[in-house]
Order: sequence, then structure tokens, then C-alpha cells
Amino acid sequence: MESFFKTHTYLVEHMTASVRRTLMDEIDWNDRLIGIKGSRGIGKTTFLLQYAKENFGPRDRRCLYVNMNNFYFQGRGIADFASDFAAQGGKVLLIDQIFKKPDWSNELRTCYNQCPNLKIVFTGSSVMRLKEENPELNDIVKSYNLRGFSFREYVNLQTGNNFPVLSLNDIIRRHAEIAAEITSKADIATMFGEYLHHGFYPFFLEHRNFEENLLKTMNMMTEVDILFIKQIELKYLTKIKKLFYLLAVEGPKAPNISNLAQEIETSRATVMNYIKYLSDARLINIMYHPGDDFPKKPSKVMMHNPNLMYTIYPYIADTQEVMETFLVNALWKDHVVNQGKQDACYIIDNMRKLKVVDYAKSLKLRNNADTTYAVYNTTEGGNGRVPLWMFGMTY
Repeated sequence: MESFFKTHTYLVEHMTASVRRTLMDEIDWNDRLIGIKGSRGIGKTTFLLQYAKENFGPRDRRCLYVNMNNFYFQGRGIADFASDFAAQGGKVLLIDQIFKKPDWSNELRTCYNQCPNLKIVFTGSSVMRLKEENPELNDIVKSYNLRGFSFREYVNLQTGNNFPVLSLNDIIRRHAEIAAEITSKADIATMFGEYLHHGFYPFFLEHRNFEENLLKTMNMMTEVDILFIKQIELKYLTKIKKLFYLLAVEGPKAPNISNLAQEIETSRATVMNYIKYLSDARLINIMYHPGDDFPKKPSKVMMHNPNLMYTIYPYIADTQEVMETFLVNALWKDHVVNQGKQDACYIIDNMRKLKVVDYAKSLKLRNNADTTYAVYNTTEGGNGRVPLWMFGMTY
């Protein structure tokens, strides 16, 4: 136990979180069992350590961070370890990469029953289905999703400002005055271009090649988050990776499932399952028309965020496609986003139509009362035209 406390102290003392994630204030920390899911590289470990530092400090033995990568847990169960920790006065156990431990869900249930005064916060992959696939946790776990940096978080990080989260209604109704205030304090045009290229994943802060780092992360998403968690045999990895590549280079469009099945030499049903796994891993977003959902054929498949588009070679990212991907990714967290009937048109929450278009081209379009233009290549809007970057301020 002492070695874990020593590691905990070192990690918390040396933890540097440049941005305080909004999820920190969205979680009900009174719950006894909290699961935090997120894609690889998104900052889940930092999030746990930030919580420990804010609420306990590095040397408070009531809180302890452990990682299931530690070989110690190959011979020791989580429930036994948690009981020992609680017996020594422990109150909060932070468990990173819970899925690395076999039978982890039953272990957590045992912890919950045996240690009524212990709170457990654990992290897992976005591929995990905490409640659907683990009924023993269904009535006790509260699940949250940690996303990559929003454009708002990126701007605050780069400028030292503290621009607040904006609601979609505020953006639509008050975009002119809000945009004027923000652009007076930040070089939005420059930072928006940077964010699209490398701002979603926190590891852009590391002094390493971003594209190479992201490529490694993408490979880990398929090799661990999909194969390991979904218990898929290793021999099928090349098929999943090839499918992802084909979807990426085809760009945002309705996938031809039959052609994809022939390309990777598998069945249509398997292609659809693989597409769902890639979506769960936050590598792609699956778009549907209103009223449709999986397992129906998607109306469009697009990359999960623009950073991925700039990393897959020899694919050349099309500006229009990048901007649409940004909008979908920005609104996905708190809104239902569906494919509209027209190109570049999206339906938000089954009621609001947003059309992504270059600002200069939008001036040639007739204003439509039921459509809002999300315009790029401008920092300001007006007359039914909302600067696209502002939708990145919603979380």
C-alpha cells in the first residue's frame, strides 16, 4: 500500500492541468460509484489527478490513485485492495483503466456492497458500455463522458482568458455582440485554424510531433479499445484498420456497405458492427436522418474530429469537410445532430437547421427563415449568419 501512496503523491504533485475541464463541475461527486469514459489520449488520467489535487492534495491519505496497468493487480483483486484501503481510513479510490482487470464489473459491485463509506471513481474506454454490458452495475454507477478540448477551452488555454460556456440559443440570438467581445480579446482566426489541426487532443501541449503521436493513439484505439474490450481476435485487426482508412479517404458520405465488405473481405453485417465499434472508439461519427439509428445504414460517416483528418495520409483534408466535421463534433456532446436533406445541412435537436457554408458564398444565398448559416472564413456574422467557430464555445 505504501508504494501506491508514494506513486500517488508524486503524480499529484507533478500534475499540471493547463485547463480545468468543464466536466469537473458537471459530475455529482456525492455518488459512490462514478465511471468516466473517454477516447484514448483525451486526458482521463490527468482528470483523475486534477480531482485529487483540488479536493485532497498530494499527501492526504484519504484519497488514492491506482492504475490497473500495475502488475500487482494481476495477483490481487480490486475488492480486496479497496477493503484494505477503506480500513486504513481511505475515502476515495481513483482507479485508472479499469477494463485492464478481468471481471472488473463484479469486483466493483463487491466494493460497493462491502465498503459503504468508500467512493470509487474509475476511468474506462469510450468503447465500454457500462450499463448495457454490465447489468450488475446498472443501478449503482453514474457514467460520464470526457471529451477532447473544445475550441472554447483551447482559446482560454492559449490566451489566459476565461470565456464561459455558451448555450446554442445564446449563440444563435446574440452571436454578433458575443463575437465582437471575444474577438477583441483573442486572435480567433489564427487559433481556429490551429485548433482544427491539433487542438482537440490535450497532448498537443507535449513537445513531440503531434501527427506521429496521434497516429500512435489511433492505432491504440483499434488495437486495445476495440480488439481487447470487444474481445475480437487479432487476425481481424487489419480488416478494422483498413475499413477505417477507407472511410477516412472517402470523406463524409453515405458508405457503400457492399463495396466495403468486398474490400475488407467480410460480410455486410460485420462491416456495420465494425463501423459501430469505430464510432464507439471516437474515431468516426455516424450520421443518420431524423428517426433513423443503428443498425440502419448511416446517411453519412465522417471523422470524429478535424484533427484526425489532417493525420491520415495521403488524404488531403477538404476545407468544407473539415468545417462540417467541426460543427458535428462541437454539438455532439449536448445535442442530437442529424443529417439534413440538403448537402452541408444538419438538423439539431429535431428542430433547428444549420447549414455550413463559406461566408462569401453565403452572401449569394437567399435567407431562409428556418435555416441558420454557420459560416467560416470570417470571425463575425450577422443577418442569419453565425460564425462557425462560435459553435465550439458550447462546452
